[in-house]
Amino acid sequence: MKKLLFVFIAIFGLFSSSSVAEAVRIVSGKENAKITIIAYESLTCSHCADFHKKIYPQLKKDFVDPGLVKIEFRHFPLDAAAFNASKIAQCNEKQSLEILESLYTNQKDWVRGKTVAELNDNLKKFINNKGYKIDFEKCINDKEIEDFILNDRIEGAKNFKVNSTPTIIINNKKFDKSLNYKNLKKTLEKLI
Repeated sequence: MKKLLFVFIAIFGLFSSSSVAEAVRIVSGKENAKITIIAYESLTCSHCADFHKKIYPQLKKDFVDPGLVKIEFRHFPLDAAAFNASKIAQCNEKQSLEILESLYTNQKDWVRGKTVAELNDNLKKFINNKGYKIDFEKCINDKEIEDFILNDRIEGAKNFKVNSTPTIIINNKKFDKSLNYKNLKKTLEKLI
């Protein structure tokens, strides 16, 4: 009987460990970096896209790549299109960061449409044209991914009083200066 119970627990563990509920954060940088930046973002937010185009590349070059800073990109969708795009970014762990960056860099290519259905069609076309290996319908309808994203939003509002995007948290303190590379650099240099 003990052997049968052990086998059941082992099999159950295998199935539960592959669950999306245990999804990992989308992270850029080394896990053991001295400084952790949490970026609460919405994929349809133009200011978030600007962060990825204008600030993140220099931040990555100067602080992330050398191992000084780790950035956790957390979901804070402001509308249904951002919510669905977050599901897509979160769906393929091996390509999540690449997908996230592509969605921000090419935001104008997929954020179009008057209805959620039109926006989803444009998102699906964009993902397919980029060649990402994603089962679009499965990802959009995955309740565990949905819960993961909604929990990011809830935790951001509760723990850091996030109410707009992008909101930057550095070592668990809200960054309250104007969001530009110069201000970020000054703050980070003080923490190194």
